[in-house]
Amino acid sequence: MRKNLISYRKLREYMSYMLEHGLGYPQPVAEIAAHVLVEAEARGHPSHGVGRIKKYYEEVTDGKSNPKGKPEIVYETPISIVMRGNRAPGFHVAEFAMENTIAKAKANGTCMTAVRDSCHFGMAGYWAELAADQNMIGVAFTNSLRMAIPTYGRERLLGTNPICVAIPLKNKPHFILDMATTTAAMGKIEVAARRGETLPDGWAVDESGLGTSEASHVIQFIYSKQDPNGGLLFLGGATTELGGHKGYGLGLLVELLTSGLSLGMPTYGTGTDQHGCQICHYFQATRLDLFGDATEIQDHIAEILEYIKNSPKAEKQDRIYIHGEKEFERRAKAIEEGIQLDTAAWAKLDEYADMLGLEHIVP
Repeated sequence: MRKNLISYRKLREYMSYMLEHGLGYPQPVAEIAAHVLVEAEARGHPSHGVGRIKKYYEEVTDGKSNPKGKPEIVYETPISIVMRGNRAPGFHVAEFAMENTIAKAKANGTCMTAVRDSCHFGMAGYWAELAADQNMIGVAFTNSLRMAIPTYGRERLLGTNPICVAIPLKNKPHFILDMATTTAAMGKIEVAARRGETLPDGWAVDESGLGTSEASHVIQFIYSKQDPNGGLLFLGGATTELGGHKGYGLGLLVELLTSGLSLGMPTYGTGTDQHGCQICHYFQATRLDLFGDATEIQDHIAEILEYIKNSPKAEKQDRIYIHGEKEFERRAKAIEEGIQLDTAAWAKLDEYADMLGLEHIVP
């Protein structure tokens, strides 16, 4: 009986091996991709973890991603960049984008970067945190394949369009708000389908516009592309009563900052031809000292967060979390004790190892 626990290092090395020798990623690209995927597992987000190997395999085999593609800068000013990803893996594109964004921000105070023609870049929080680790505010947005319906609409036109903002603190964890603008990320639907689980009410509607709890059915009609109707719901649900228009507005904002500013493909056009994944991103890094003394600002932010954490708790609750704390604590435990992979994730890795003619992972 295989153990479900594996060391962080071993899982990261195996994913790098699979991506390099199975999918043809150059070694440095395989290493950053593996790092981001395993970080997601360690932080408690298997929706963006190693089970997504299926997605990256399909990006390559469908001709939408070129493992050896090289992103390039096509326009820049002292505080802005526009990049073309050239169908390179999204991990490589995002790394290149953040390196250049942070460099300009260090020199000039801030930098905003819009990217077109990229692919899925994994967990947004990883990229925003790179700026926070340099004592800067970090931002990472992305559009995606068409999965979500606008409020009062019926057709899938937008993606899960996640938002991530990281604000640096003197001591980790930083404040990191990392969220899909839909009620749930597509990766969570995929995890539920792999595990044979049902979905909570308010996550998705079927082709008829009726709520559905069948994760496997949602996966089927979204990825089959045969019917454009039905999909994920934005934060707040299908109507304005609980604020569905607000979640939709956030998703649309992400769309305009990513595909709009980059002159890239809107979500409703992604994945429709062989010209690439055509995913768009937006990144930003901003030095705290643009607002005054950086140390004083960090101290003040820490005081605000501590006040909120120490405020009265609801009945039967003993803690108020600040965004980023749960992931930080889960990661620390995973580094020490190992990462818990579920049976479905093990099966997915073995399935693709067999398909690619690679060795199975050994705990």
